[in-house]
Amino acid sequence: MRIGVSLPDTLLSKFDEIIEKRGYSSRSEGIRDAIRSYISYYEWMGDIKGHRVGTVAVIYDHTKRGLSNALADIQHNYSHLIKSSVHIHLDHDNCFEVVVLDGDGEEIKELAEAIMALKGVKFSKLTTVASNEKI
Repeated sequence: MRIGVSLPDTLLSKFDEIIEKRGYSSRSEGIRDAIRSYISYYEWMGDIKGHRVGTVAVIYDHTKRGLSNALADIQHNYSHLIKSSVHIHLDHDNCFEVVVLDGDGEEIKELAEAIMALKGVKFSKLTTVASNEKI
């Protein structure tokens, strides 16, 4: 099936560089691989249950109207899960934040998904482990 997608020039240029370095025969093959990876990550997130510890790493455009307040509101709503956070100013427009979490896996997933859904969030990655896993 064919689809059309609109992308910013910078994102498409980076994607093209990656597919060339990885030796894909076409953009379509790279997009299929990226979609498979996204689906796999989504399915992994669906299995986050029980007591977990983890992090949410976020890069966002702090100049996006209302975004900083929305991020703060989400964090306040889930403050019982948050043990610590680190905020770094990457440049004039972009911030990097890492939030350390400890609590119910399904609530941790809700927090991460709420952050991922915000306009102006450029990158978001949830990483968790069951707190009772042998490491």
